[in-house]
Amino acid sequence: MKFSEMPYKHIEIDDVKAFFEKLIDDSKKASSGEEQFELHKKYYDYLSELQTMIRIAGFRHDVNTTEEFYAKEKDYIDEIDPIISQYKNEYQKVLYKSPYRAYLEEKIGKVAFKNMELNFASIDEKILPLMQEENALINKYDKIIASAKIPFNGEEYNISLLRKHLTGNDRETRKQAWKALSDYFMSVTDDIDNIYDKLVKNRTEQAKMLGYDNYIELGYNRMMRNSYRREQVESFRSQVKQSFVPLVTKIQEKRKQELGLSDLKYFDNEVYFKNGNPDPIGTPEEIMKAGQEMYRELSPETAEFIDVMIENELFDVLGRKNKKQGGYMDYLPLYKVPFIFANFNGTSGDIDVVTHECGHAFQGYITRNDEIIEHNDITMETAEIHSMSMEYFTYKWMDRFFGDRADDYYKMHLEDSITFIPYGCMVDEFQHIVYEKPEMTPAERKEVWKNLEKTYRPWLDFDGDAFFDEGGFWQKQGHIFWSPFYYIDYVLASVIAMQFKVWMDNDFSDAWEHYLKLCKISASEFYEEMLSDVGLKSPFKQGTIKELADNMAKKVDIE
Repeated sequence: MKFSEMPYKHIEIDDVKAFFEKLIDDSKKASSGEEQFELHKKYYDYLSELQTMIRIAGFRHDVNTTEEFYAKEKDYIDEIDPIISQYKNEYQKVLYKSPYRAYLEEKIGKVAFKNMELNFASIDEKILPLMQEENALINKYDKIIASAKIPFNGEEYNISLLRKHLTGNDRETRKQAWKALSDYFMSVTDDIDNIYDKLVKNRTEQAKMLGYDNYIELGYNRMMRNSYRREQVESFRSQVKQSFVPLVTKIQEKRKQELGLSDLKYFDNEVYFKNGNPDPIGTPEEIMKAGQEMYRELSPETAEFIDVMIENELFDVLGRKNKKQGGYMDYLPLYKVPFIFANFNGTSGDIDVVTHECGHAFQGYITRNDEIIEHNDITMETAEIHSMSMEYFTYKWMDRFFGDRADDYYKMHLEDSITFIPYGCMVDEFQHIVYEKPEMTPAERKEVWKNLEKTYRPWLDFDGDAFFDEGGFWQKQGHIFWSPFYYIDYVLASVIAMQFKVWMDNDFSDAWEHYLKLCKISASEFYEEMLSDVGLKSPFKQGTIKELADNMAKKVDIE
């Protein structure tokens, strides 16, 4: 079924309440594990319908944030979502305490029960008003970003469409584009500071009401950190500082020389060639056609996947005014298909959608028939492996998208991926500091960011810019607002994807088979156990990051 033909049904919260009350009562009365699991299948069916309606509404809102019907539905869903989560929580407690737990654990898996434990510690009826307020604050931030109207060179841009000029080949034009972006953020920075201040205080209050010292541990529980915690993440960040920051510093020095510049400014960031970064060739329609051909050639599994996606119009990738910024993949369990949202803007980022987001979608597609829904409750550090690894597995088809600049794309993508590692860790450390000291003022938070820049990105010169040089860069990083402590998952996944890159350069077919295995494991195993099972090294283990940095240095010709 085409996405446009999928019917949407408004969720009545009274119906949700009635369903869960009956399910909980019936489940408590079950006389065997088999009976309780049969009831659990009803939960699967109902949850599939709920999630599908929520995601359809969200997607249709995101493609046009000014459309009134779905804007109202989105606001309504933001209100009822915490209530639905609480009903799910109460039902899961029945499973968790079941006298037939051993049977259920055999059917559903140990990971699922550990995740239930984390859920129980993450939500309570008494914090539902705060969770609703949290959703409303996030929505306010999204509207500020989505509604940006940035005057530049006689035209008006949103943030996504301005990006082409932020990385263009004319330095003075780049500088002016960055100034336009800075001016916009300066005009809304107080509003964003106010939203974030309220979010930090709101989340801290939720944590206190649930018995935590601060939001950090609650944030970890909500991210389903079911097999590692803060100590391991701090150790990982330390390894990155030791191994990747020096490597990236050398990459930046090399980039400065290649660009023929005496110094690198912030408006030179992410620019890799004197003649500009490689842009994709062809129209969006031609890009999508080339993507379909690529996946048809990669493997039988990806061929089937991409044909279903294209035939059912499960992409919305054109950048438009009033469209939410960013990109994502989500899954519609009722129809057993993923869908992809993005904003093409004429840069290489368009191809990243075809690789990265399709990596997410492909994993969702090949596990679509798994009866156990909990196996699809993938934690983000695992989900991002699927997407980031696909970026590397598709390298050999990049000439379809970049023509004779395919080699330039390889170079840019590799160096950019390596450069991202310290930045992602900086975002994570910033959030740890913020939530450990929620009483900080907005000015103090900006000072924290400014100091972290010196540790993680010492090469970056903001040239006295009124917004960026004063520690404001983080305000454009939506994940900080949407989902605290998510961003480190990109970093953890990226270093695993780089392991796949090293592997595929030695034996592509073997690496692909193990990637497929990883995708099919989904969330049925714990993180480090899963990595070991497919022949990958844990990023938390001492020595893993140094070895990887050494391998990646060779790939970008750094001694």
